[in-house]
Amino acid sequence: MGGLAEPIVDHETEKLDMAPRSRGVNRRSLRRWVRRGIVVAAVLALIPVVFTFLYLPPFVHPVSTLMLKDLTTFSGYDRRWVSIDDVAPVLAHSVIMSEDGQFCFHRGVDLGELRGVVDDALAGEATRGASTITMQTVKNLFLWSRPLGSVRKVVELPLAVYFDAVMSKRRIMEIYLNIAEWGPGIYGIEAAAQHHFGVSAKQLSRRQAALLAVTLPNPIARNPAKPGPGLRRLANLIERRAGRSGAYVGCLR
Repeated sequence: MGGLAEPIVDHETEKLDMAPRSRGVNRRSLRRWVRRGIVVAAVLALIPVVFTFLYLPPFVHPVSTLMLKDLTTFSGYDRRWVSIDDVAPVLAHSVIMSEDGQFCFHRGVDLGELRGVVDDALAGEATRGASTITMQTVKNLFLWSRPLGSVRKVVELPLAVYFDAVMSKRRIMEIYLNIAEWGPGIYGIEAAAQHHFGVSAKQLSRRQAALLAVTLPNPIARNPAKPGPGLRRLANLIERRAGRSGAYVGCLR
């Protein structure tokens, strides 16, 4: 009877006191994760910005994300860097006329083609490709192919504009020709010319150049050394266009 009375604990009141503290902790945790996410995003955004400047000198030979994937999966690849001066001009001309006719005139993104894609999408029609050589170059260097292709495009567009503003058209083409895929594990025009036709990139004929150019949209399924009727028809068209490309390829001279 003379002992101390036990303290009365109101568990309901205790729960009410803990609830605001719990919500405060959750908010602080969320803000911490948001800050970390912003830092990671900023670092990822800086990678292509910095590497673009590192890729300016001609003695630097960039590799693509696909090439890095082949290395990490121990698949290996064949790529032999070659200066654009050691590539048959008709090859570069054929690639422009096949992939990006306005390459010498746009600033990384072909706004005319892009507006056409948007209009088609709004009209509910099937959209066509509007990817420029510059966009393909930055995708190959810094980004991914699939999945989340639409998310990639949001990053790809401003990056292509930046890349075009920093790089000369001639250097962009040199990098593109040396990292483009021309078959399973075959990267760059020198390896492609040797693999498919047994000649160097400098010795490519007009016909061989056209066949290689029309292979680019689907290098896994299309074989320039064994073209089907459809591929031959496309090559005929590109060969004619390259022969009268004129000002369309003036930025490479």
